[in-house]
Order: sequence, then C-alpha cells, then structure tokens
Amino acid sequence: MVACFTFALPLIMFKNICVYVHIFYTDAKRTYVVGYPSPKGNTIHSMDIDAILLSLKLAFWTMALILPLGIWVAHKLVKLNKSRPWIEAALALPLVLPPTVLGYYFLVSFGGKSLLGFPLVFSFFGILLASLIVNLPFAIQPIQRAFEAINPEIREAAQVSGLTDWQIFRLVELPLAWRGITSAAVLTFAHTLGEFGVVLMVGGAIPGETKTVSIAIYDKVQSFDAAGAGTLALLLLATSLLAIGISYGVFGRSPSQMRSGRT
Repeated sequence: MVACFTFALPLIMFKNICVYVHIFYTDAKRTYVVGYPSPKGNTIHSMDIDAILLSLKLAFWTMALILPLGIWVAHKLVKLNKSRPWIEAALALPLVLPPTVLGYYFLVSFGGKSLLGFPLVFSFFGILLASLIVNLPFAIQPIQRAFEAINPEIREAAQVSGLTDWQIFRLVELPLAWRGITSAAVLTFAHTLGEFGVVLMVGGAIPGETKTVSIAIYDKVQSFDAAGAGTLALLLLATSLLAIGISYGVFGRSPSQMRSGRT
C-alpha cells in the first residue's frame, strides 16, 4: 500500500510548513515524513546542496549504465526487419506515457520483494533503476540514427578486408557513430536531472536518499519559498540548456560543416 498526500500546517512563528507523508507497507508499515518551514533570506542551504549532488549522482550513474546498453540495443535494431517496429514502439513508450502510469507499474514491480530480495521503493537504487527505464528512448534513438547513417558500402569493404563482425563494430561502426553516442549521453544526463514524476512516486522525497533537485523545487513551491524555488529552477534551466546546446551545436554538425567552420 502506498499513500502520498500534502497538507499545510500554520504555526505562529512560521508562515506555513508543508509536510509530505509516504506510507509503504511490506512486512511492516514504514512512514516517511518530510517537512520544513519556508526560510527567509537563505535561497541555497544544506538540503538544497544535498539535492543537487544527489541529482548529479543519479544523472551520472544513469548515463554511465545506460550507454553500453543503448549502443548494443541500437546496433541490434539496425539489423532487424519484421519485429523492429514493435520493439521500437515498446522502447519509445516512456516518451508518451504519463509519469504516473510508469510510476504505478514501478511501484507494483518494486514494492514487494524484488529479484534482489528486498524492496526497491524509497531507495536510491530504486530511482536509479526507474531512471534507466525512463531514459531508454533518449539513449537508444540517437545512437540508432547514427548507426543507420553509416554507408553500407563501408561495412562491405570492411568485410572484404577480412575483418570480423566484432572488429567491424569496434574499429569502423563505433567511431563513425560517435556523434550519436555523445548526443545520447548528453540528452540522458540532462533529462535525468529534470526527472520528477517517476522519481517522486518511486522514491518519495527522502533528503539525501531520493530527494532530487526537481522534488526540492516542488517542496519549495509548496512552502511558498519563491526565492529558493526560483534559484534551483534557474540552475536546472541553465544546466539543461547548456547540455542541449552542446548536443545540437557541436555534435549535431555534419563533417562538411565542421570543415567549413575551420576554414
């Protein structure tokens, strides 16, 4: 059983306090309560720093773990024929499904004893696993498009030269697909930084464990801390804009454009 609700508690010394209650039941009932008053003057404090570091940690491990999987899946998809549209559709589902739908299925899957023998909800490992699934299309599609753009004659020439399939992949295809791989890494990192719905449903808002920057912004809005929410939102906006700008401006340029830029 999972319940999540919010209420504001007015006090004499504080304007209000927003309290989040998450109840998770396995063998016994576990209750998490996260609440704090809206501070005046301090827009960035220790809890915000913890949320920023946790978001960076989640984004880094998501990118590091999903890239090898994305390269392998994208390379296999290029060679498929009949089953390819259905597999691509299944992998693209996180792009169109609401976060609440994904979060619900994650809660059902992670709520009891998982394959690892312990619940995954309300833990960093749980939100990391959920983040890996949510970011599949962001990691696979750019790499797949990069593999598809390789001229088939290059592969044929490599085969005629006596290279094995592994050597062709490692020495020919992988270097030619570097733009797609780098773009997938940047997009995955940026998307993970701003992920909210799935992370909140699977991990709750436990400081230092599952409370990311996006959840910290939500908490500050609920506690009427406009300055703190604005500061974190601006930080997230700048980071995402920088990552996408690098992806589009550098790695999205064709070789002819890069050569003309040098001249």
